[in-house]
Amino acid sequence: MLILSRKKDEIIIIDDKIEISVVDIKGDQVKLGIKAPDSIKIYRQEVYNAIQEENKAAMMSSIELPSLEDWKGK
Repeated sequence: MLILSRKKDEIIIIDDKIEISVVDIKGDQVKLGIKAPDSIKIYRQEVYNAIQEENKAAMMSSIELPSLEDWKGK
């Protein structure tokens, strides 16, 4: 893990595509601005984890689909 120190309005560039800037600092909270191509998905970790859990649950659920034979004659 790379650890960097940045002050308000300073920027970090990643792979010429992603720009992360420190927008504001208040107490122990830092606000970051992120510019990235639309093809790059950006999530807060707790949202990303929730999405992953939902995906796992969907994969594990067993949904019984009708067979093609059931659709004949309808």
